[in-house]
Amino acid sequence: MSIVKRILPELREAYSQFPGFQLEENLEWSRSLVSAPPAKRSEHVNRTSQKIPGAAGEMLVKIYEPAGRDIDKLPAMLWIHGGGYVLGHPDMDDELCERFVQTARCVVVSVDYRLAPEHPYPAAIEDCYAGLVWMTEEAELLGIDKNRVAIAGASGGGGLTAALALMARDKGGPSIIFQMPLYPMLDNRNITPSSHEITEGGAIWNRTDNLAAWNMYLGEKNDVSGISPYAVPSRAHNLAGLPPTYTCVGQLDLFRDETIEYVTQLAQAGVDVEFHLYPGCFHLFEIFVPEAEVSQRAVQCYIDAMARALHPKHSASPSESC
Repeated sequence: MSIVKRILPELREAYSQFPGFQLEENLEWSRSLVSAPPAKRSEHVNRTSQKIPGAAGEMLVKIYEPAGRDIDKLPAMLWIHGGGYVLGHPDMDDELCERFVQTARCVVVSVDYRLAPEHPYPAAIEDCYAGLVWMTEEAELLGIDKNRVAIAGASGGGGLTAALALMARDKGGPSIIFQMPLYPMLDNRNITPSSHEITEGGAIWNRTDNLAAWNMYLGEKNDVSGISPYAVPSRAHNLAGLPPTYTCVGQLDLFRDETIEYVTQLAQAGVDVEFHLYPGCFHLFEIFVPEAEVSQRAVQCYIDAMARALHPKHSASPSESC
């Protein structure tokens, strides 16, 4: 059954116009759909790029920090772009990362991890962990307060955020005070009701896309029951000791049920978690229709949550719009 009639009117046109990904038939064309034009630079944020040691050679990171900063050490956030483990580049999140810098008064490091199928698991998570380690080891150079480091990402980047939190916990560091896996891609089994609801062609990330992306990311491991939670975070049996968490998802998102299950397991494990469900909203709604009221509200809510987490002593009350 089509979900179009359930989509909020202000989001419906963008949903109807999206051509749909063709991951197996035309991966490069699909990648072009998420390549954004250069974002207008904010005069209040300095943006630089550099190569750092990755898990398998040099890796690009983009660094965003307040222009003319007058504080020696700021909190920091590692940002992990989305794309189902097979699409995307840090460039597409320039504007969002600048907003985090300005509202959360922090340094943002965005990592250009390797993509599948050219580089299947564990390439992406190893690159993300390498980026986190580099960021904390170079804290003095970057002007970062190592005691206030958060990680965040959306969609596939949200899945990597959840996996990175597990990996950092299990390896004993670096220390993370907050994680923000937004509408995360967590479960390769595709057995939830919502994974069967979003099936129509042209949907922004449907069941066909999800099956293809997991196959590209995991390869032969996709059918293995004992696969690592660093690959598939929903396989983690113990979420105790993870950092406080914020997440959200649209009610018409394929990842709705696996996100809700993750939130439930976090709460049961004693992890503080804030969760928002947006009725009438599909996957990536706030990215595809940024001018919509619900999109502006959703973005402001998660940016404000990051600001509160990174500045606990000066936390403002939650935004009235949330």
